Amino acid sequence: MPRQSRIDAPGALHHIIIRGIERRVIFRDDEDRESFLDRLGGILLESATPCYSWSLLGNHGHFLFRTGDDPIAHVMRRVLTGYAVTFNRRHHRHGHLFQNRYKSILCEEDAYLKELVRYIHLNPLRAGLVKNLVDLGQYPYSGHCVLMGKKKREWQDRNYVLRYFGTTERHAKHNYLSFVAEGAEGGRKPELVGGGLLRSVGGWKRLKELRSSGEKVRADERILGGSEFVERILKESDEDWERKSLLRQRGIDLQQLVERICGHFGLEIEDLKSGSKVSSIAKARAVLCYVGARQLGLPSVSIAKELGVSPSAVSRAILRGQKLLGQKDMEAILSESQ
Repeated sequence: MPRQSRIDAPGALHHIIIRGIERRVIFRDDEDRESFLDRLGGILLESATPCYSWSLLGNHGHFLFRTGDDPIAHVMRRVLTGYAVTFNRRHHRHGHLFQNRYKSILCEEDAYLKELVRYIHLNPLRAGLVKNLVDLGQYPYSGHCVLMGKKKREWQDRNYVLRYFGTTERHAKHNYLSFVAEGAEGGRKPELVGGGLLRSVGGWKRLKELRSSGEKVRADERILGGSEFVERILKESDEDWERKSLLRQRGIDLQQLVERICGHFGLEIEDLKSGSKVSSIAKARAVLCYVGARQLGLPSVSIAKELGVSPSAVSRAILRGQKLLGQKDMEAILSESQ
């Protein structure tokens, strides 16, 4: 069976799980961990991707991200590819480091954000890397110590999470720690990382209740949330896929888009690729990045290569292009009459 496509949208909440190929170790020592976090943090800041929770273990890692200026797939591609090159060079190895496809679960925020933050932060304790909650508070390779104020990571949005637990930092940290302590006694939560219907309805207990009542539910292995949430996300995803498919059927690839942008703004292709900061050229370049990444679903890396700029520059330009581009302009650029 072919793999299902990723589901993503601006503002979407994702539980990301990465694993070493054949479950091999991907973090051999603290230098590896710091190298990974330095790369991750830089890319999250560049792409305005909020991070609420994370933990690194020997052969895998968990993260809770919200889609920012770049699709999550583009962010993860940059993080994992760059780290794999650095890891292989440092440890004199060759070949793949990660499983070919990391797991990405789009989550319903109101129902699951707190639960996922706790689940992800308890991973080092469940794995035996720390002995108790006191040690977990000092463990530098989990976002728990950041929420507790023991370590700073500027790319982790601790304030957003703490607001779920209280109006003052002291009160919020107390409530959060109590919440984590309750979870430590509860064991593993397979519904948070498993597949299909069990996860989408919120666990075995809820599934049995729904089956007993005869209620029909909608589920998808890529989504963690109630039936209505799953239904809405799938509908929006289908609409987005249909729109991008229609544009591709009309032959609008990256090269075609470059030509259309130049025609719309009265520029030559050489102008667009010149790196000039002249207002009209910079605007056209930003619009190209936004339409290419968000409307056509093109990889930022491909757009960056076409324009002769870095992927991080494309990430920044996407946000500018979104603000600059009016609906009439976008319709004119993508219209069939071009």
